[in-house]
Amino acid sequence: MTTMMVYRDPADAAVATVTTVLAVARTATTRFVLTPLERISPRRPQVRKWATMSAATPTPDITIPTDLLPGDGRFCCGPSKVRPEAVAALAAAAPDYLGTSHRQPTVRYKVSELRNGLAELFALPDGYEIILGNGGTTAFWDAMTFGLVQERSHHLSFGEFSSKFAMAAKAAPHLADPVIDKTDPGTHPAIPSPGADIDLLALTHNETSTGVAMELRRPDGFSGVDRLVAVDATSAAGGLRFDPNQVDCYYFAPQKGFASDGGLWLAAVSPAAIERIERIAASDRWVPASLDLGIALENSRKDQTYNTPALATVFLAAEQVKWMNDNGGLEFAAGRSDRSAEIMYSWAEASSYATPFVTAPTERSHVVATVDLDDSVTATVVSDVLRENGILDTDSYRKLGRNQLRVAMFPAIDPSDIAALTACIDFVVERLA
Repeated sequence: MTTMMVYRDPADAAVATVTTVLAVARTATTRFVLTPLERISPRRPQVRKWATMSAATPTPDITIPTDLLPGDGRFCCGPSKVRPEAVAALAAAAPDYLGTSHRQPTVRYKVSELRNGLAELFALPDGYEIILGNGGTTAFWDAMTFGLVQERSHHLSFGEFSSKFAMAAKAAPHLADPVIDKTDPGTHPAIPSPGADIDLLALTHNETSTGVAMELRRPDGFSGVDRLVAVDATSAAGGLRFDPNQVDCYYFAPQKGFASDGGLWLAAVSPAAIERIERIAASDRWVPASLDLGIALENSRKDQTYNTPALATVFLAAEQVKWMNDNGGLEFAAGRSDRSAEIMYSWAEASSYATPFVTAPTERSHVVATVDLDDSVTATVVSDVLRENGILDTDSYRKLGRNQLRVAMFPAIDPSDIAALTACIDFVVERLA
């Protein structure tokens, strides 16, 4: 059965028609029930209800009082909460924007707005540029093995995502085996003094899987076109402060701190990184066109991508960057994440059953919180009950395998909603006892 309903967005600025499919999918052990979307209030953009029940262990029937619930229940670490105002702006611009050529002025203007807005947000030094391309951070890791690493790289690995670029470099047949400094999840390696044969040092500003953040610092003497610092900022960009002079390539995707969808990578690149890109592009190294950073640089300077980008992603990211800049820039955005982190970690430290996973306060992320729960409380059950009440995606990272909650604290998420979330967790745990 298919029901057509009119859904008014939380900003009351755009109306869209959505199709809700009423279905029951059964397996041997699990039944999933999707009930119709209700017309929801502007203050509470949540789906009621996605019920997940195991035949052996059904989700406890706990209803959180309305006055405890956050105003917005989206706490996913990626894709992250998209501000309703940005969705409304996209809906309003859609007739002249969506479905138009990415090589014509309308879209190129939006790409220009995004590139210039990011340069302003990051306070980039003279000569730095914002480049972009299709495919997200995963594609950019591969692109760097072709177009940014000259011969050998040195990587700091301290979680699922910080290890990805290292593995890509190790698999590349035209590169020497990388140096990899690895620590257990929950901390990060010290910034090294790379050897003379290292031409790229790979750092990660924030490890999304574990909630570990690190300060970015260029090693002494490690600079120039032959000694680049590249930083994975996928979940850090827009929410954590940094000094762009300490890095040569600060790359990220827009579906986390920039409250957009996926499908793009973006990078702030220094003059030295640009020179490296151009030098490799002019060499005889074979590079697939879709991963060619020289092609990406050329097209970015024209405010376009090599192939058609996801136009909605570009628009939503530009709206988020404008919102940040209009309200005070990176200090404003990072300040919101700071307040959320203070609320979350103070709650966990005071709790009788919750503990911050990252023990060193200076290494705790202000954009992704990871909180271990006591063995007497099952984190997956807590997350399931929260989801039943419209509080979404507080599950731990799937490969970490801990009894843990993981909560996004990106700038788009209101700190008051983080406070409400902690109250809801307490409410649920008290009734599970």
